[in-house]
Amino acid sequence: MSFRARAFVALALAALMPLALLAYGVRTELSRRLGEENRRRGEAALSALRADLVREGDVVAARLATLAAELRRDNRLRLAVLGGDTSSRRALLDLAAGSMRTAGLDMLWIQDSTGRVLSSGHFRNEFDRIEPELPRRLTADNSAVLVRARTADSAIVVLARLDSVPMPSLRLTITGGTAIEPVLRREVARDPDLSLAIRYPGPRSGPQQDSASVGRIPLAFIDLAGPAGTTDSAAAATADVVVTRSSRTLVELQHGLDRWFLLVLLTSVALALIAAAWLAARISRPLTTLAAQTAAIDLDRLEQSFVSERNDEIGALATVLGAMTERLRLSAARLREAERRVATGDLARQVNHDVKNGLVPIRNVLRHLTQVARDEPASLPRVFEERRATLESSLAYLDTLARNYARLSPGVQRVSCDVAAVVEEVVRGTAAAHATVRAAPDHSSPRASADPLVLRRILENLVGNAVDSLAGREGGVVTVSTESIGADNGVRRVRVTVADTGPGMSRAELERAFDDFHTTKEGGTGLGLSIVRRLVLDLGGVLRIETAPGTGTRAVVELPAVAPPAGERPG
Repeated sequence: MSFRARAFVALALAALMPLALLAYGVRTELSRRLGEENRRRGEAALSALRADLVREGDVVAARLATLAAELRRDNRLRLAVLGGDTSSRRALLDLAAGSMRTAGLDMLWIQDSTGRVLSSGHFRNEFDRIEPELPRRLTADNSAVLVRARTADSAIVVLARLDSVPMPSLRLTITGGTAIEPVLRREVARDPDLSLAIRYPGPRSGPQQDSASVGRIPLAFIDLAGPAGTTDSAAAATADVVVTRSSRTLVELQHGLDRWFLLVLLTSVALALIAAAWLAARISRPLTTLAAQTAAIDLDRLEQSFVSERNDEIGALATVLGAMTERLRLSAARLREAERRVATGDLARQVNHDVKNGLVPIRNVLRHLTQVARDEPASLPRVFEERRATLESSLAYLDTLARNYARLSPGVQRVSCDVAAVVEEVVRGTAAAHATVRAAPDHSSPRASADPLVLRRILENLVGNAVDSLAGREGGVVTVSTESIGADNGVRRVRVTVADTGPGMSRAELERAFDDFHTTKEGGTGLGLSIVRRLVLDLGGVLRIETAPGTGTRAVVELPAVAPPAGERPG
């Protein structure tokens, strides 16, 4: 991942993570507080309903007390109850209905001490019904009781209370109540999320209490809607007023909050991404410029300028890079000067090495001529004629070296070269008192495509190294042979092998044999094999050394052969 991408991701996360945590925390806290508020509202509604039921019971009790006081002063009631004539009886049947409407009640019973219904306001046909349990239950609880009573059409559930009307010889009880449904509807109207229902005893007829239920209010319940004359129709039981609060408003509010949070989050994400992209680009652009300028630097191009007017870290980095480039410029100049001096030294050593190789045959001839002049003066002309070719060849070699080094770069001119003749010439010019140097050329081998001068330099170095390796050993032999070989691609090559019977080299010595200035000879330059390898490569040939301790050394040079004329088979 690039620096710009990492900076973009880091800035985006730095902007979005706090916002996401804030949104999550606010939503969680609002949901918790709204849930608590919803619970408190449910509990408050439950308490208010309980208070309303008590207050409604007190209202019913007050109305019954007022009605009882009026009935105590009503002579018609006394005559109807005590006299028993037909007209008074009819008035008694209608008394409860009128009194119920006057008192604002929904149910009214007037019963004698035996529990017989003398008058029923909500359903006239209830007269003469005997319900002795109703007065006793209401008196025992001394509180409001839910009573389900029959009407002409169906049944009605009222919140009932009890009062009495004393007579000279008996006591009448009046049971009255108001319908419970209007009370429940009034509570529901206060809070649209509130649901109220009555759960009657027996099979579940109302909603079951669940996680949305706030609570319940148990009330004594008497069912008078059973068949008339049954003795257990007014049996006591308990009904529950179940208060249930819907979470619809809370859910809608949470959804609204979620929508707003999502909108704010998406807007913030978009703004944060834009800001992060802008900041990442602003941060990475100067770094990209510095990277491009740095990538253009090499030892041949150190003119890059890192001038910056910034005073921040990037400006400091540009200053450091500029100082580094200046140091590189100075170091490169010093390196070029050192390379020039090394190259000059290498060239001097190579010239020295090649000149010494050219002077060796001349020195050997002069030493031979001096010996002949001292011991056999008469044969000096004959020996001189024999060795003059060696002198002329060595002088021509030195002259060619001088011309080549005058151009500072020895040239390679590939011509058709007689390898066998060059081998014989090198062997003739090599004198070794402690070793025998012999040539074993194959004159049937094809001519090589090589520079005779370069090939002579190669062989003189290899033969000289072989002769030097035999120092201190009696009967040492150096053999220079040639042969023709074929190649895998069908191109023939000429192989020249310089073999000696010396001590050979170990693997470690062989690995360092081609290193410049590495030598094991007293006064050696350490350039022989490195020069040979370079010259062989210039001729397009191959050089390899085969050696092992105690088995001597074989230096093998393979050069490309000159292609024979068309129609002539290779020799």
